[in-house]
Amino acid sequence: MQGDGRVAVGRVSIDTRSLQPGDLFVAIHGERVDGHRFVGDALRNGAIGAIVHQTPAPLEMRTDRAVLMIQVLDTTRALQDMARDIRRRSGAKVVAITGSAGKTTTKEIAADFLSSRFSVFRNKGNLNNHIGLPLSLLELRSRPEIAVVELGMNHPGEIRTLVDIAEPNVRVWTNVGDAHLGFFESADAIADAKAEILERASPGDVLVANANDRRVMERARAFTGHVMTFGIDIDADVRGTSVDHRGLEGMEADVTTWAGSARLRTPLLGTGNLSNVLAAMAIGTHFGVSLQDMIDHAARLTPAYHRGELLRLPGGLTLIDDSYNSSPAALKRALETLSAATGSARKVAVLGEMLELGAHSERLHRECGRAAAEAGLDVLIAVGGDPAAALAREAVASGMPEARVSHVGTREEAADVALKQVRPGDLVLVKGSRGIGVDLVVERLKGEFA
Repeated sequence: MQGDGRVAVGRVSIDTRSLQPGDLFVAIHGERVDGHRFVGDALRNGAIGAIVHQTPAPLEMRTDRAVLMIQVLDTTRALQDMARDIRRRSGAKVVAITGSAGKTTTKEIAADFLSSRFSVFRNKGNLNNHIGLPLSLLELRSRPEIAVVELGMNHPGEIRTLVDIAEPNVRVWTNVGDAHLGFFESADAIADAKAEILERASPGDVLVANANDRRVMERARAFTGHVMTFGIDIDADVRGTSVDHRGLEGMEADVTTWAGSARLRTPLLGTGNLSNVLAAMAIGTHFGVSLQDMIDHAARLTPAYHRGELLRLPGGLTLIDDSYNSSPAALKRALETLSAATGSARKVAVLGEMLELGAHSERLHRECGRAAAEAGLDVLIAVGGDPAAALAREAVASGMPEARVSHVGTREEAADVALKQVRPGDLVLVKGSRGIGVDLVVERLKGEFA
């Protein structure tokens, strides 16, 4: 529409709050907010220009004829097209990770392993949807050798779109679980949607697949390229055996790869994290990272923020902060980890409602209530609506004393109850869906036991 198309662009931004002078602003028309309302703010904050769709531009957009203004039919599609073009021109090998659980942890571990030999880019946090992924891929202008990104979804067709943008050389499928079951008829339907990670592959592409997951392996047979497997106590290209759960000290296992065998030790907690480490080792093995380098890095791994962090607070409280998100399968694994912890500490769990489970919600919460009772908890605080109440009732029905089980509706109430019931020496697990916000409980406990 106007301006010099040859002008150098800084970053690409969709948020005026983080925009820096020299950035190019893309006005995304979202479900709740239309970015076109903020084009003027972007220009006043120093944006070099903006990409808009066919909606007539406000007068303030045309006040400076030197400002770069680009009009497109669809700004989201334009963002995706730019990202794909940068991805192709960067020369980077792209590793794309999907799955119901473990995407972010696997991404972080894989990037850590690969960084021992290559320059590596990883997308920040969980920027893994149709907007977040393109924003991440636009960072490949720095020309890393390898980019490790995650692909998220909660509806069919979304992974297909992301694969089309990222054009991954290596695809990683961690598992199929019950997260987002409210949007699907069954776990098989979730698997079919996740299987879009297999599409548009060339014979030279690689799929890293979980040999312990039947649904993954059934669908992996349709992959055009080479399939590389990982698993625990199962025949796989990268496999862990003789697993020793060392309570809150982490895990050990014998690991066998194409490059040899070694004893692995990691401070990460739980079988789920061991599977994530093995997936990352499969990626590293494919790229020629030495087994010893990966073993060394595994010994120094730390969980991502709010994703199974083990916090030993000065006031005598040990806290497992897994408050970032939750699903039934992930919650059961966390409860197993809590149950396996040895010592005399009382075991306390603050469990937020698991969202997006639809008609399956009450049944799955009841299952988790039984798992909570079987974990030998001393105190259980369930947080949320009717599904959380069902979890609490089932825990009592499965043997937990009623006096030790609480149900509250809000995170604020949960924090108040936790502060009254938790005492020095306790081991506390905090886990729940992001929408419930049980991270507030973590922050209150950290403040109390600082």
